[in-house]
Amino acid sequence: MRGQKQVDDLGEDDLKRERHKARTLRESQWWKRRLAKGICHYCGRPASPKDLTMDHVVPISRGGKSTKGNVVPCCKVCNNAKKQLLPMEWEQYLKQLTRCDNA
Repeated sequence: MRGQKQVDDLGEDDLKRERHKARTLRESQWWKRRLAKGICHYCGRPASPKDLTMDHVVPISRGGKSTKGNVVPCCKVCNNAKKQLLPMEWEQYLKQLTRCDNA
C-alpha cells in the first residue's frame, strides 16, 4: 500500500496526537450535533446517541486522520465489523453479505 502508513509505521507520538484530536472532536458541539441525529453512518439504523461510536472512515492505522471529514457516528455493530477496512474494502464486505443473504 503505497503512501499509507500501517500501525507498525506510526510512531507513538503520531498515535497520541491523533487520539488527542479525536478526544477534542468528541467534546465539540459539531460532534454532539452529529450524535444527536441518532443515525449510524453505515447501516442507517436509528440509535440513541449514547450507543453511537466515533469511527474513522479511513482508519488511523491506514493513514487516516482525526478530522471532521474523516470521522462519522456509527453503531457498535458496524464499528466492530468495519475494523480497519478502507471505504472500498467495506463496500466489498457489504456486497458479500448481500450476496450471502440472497443465496
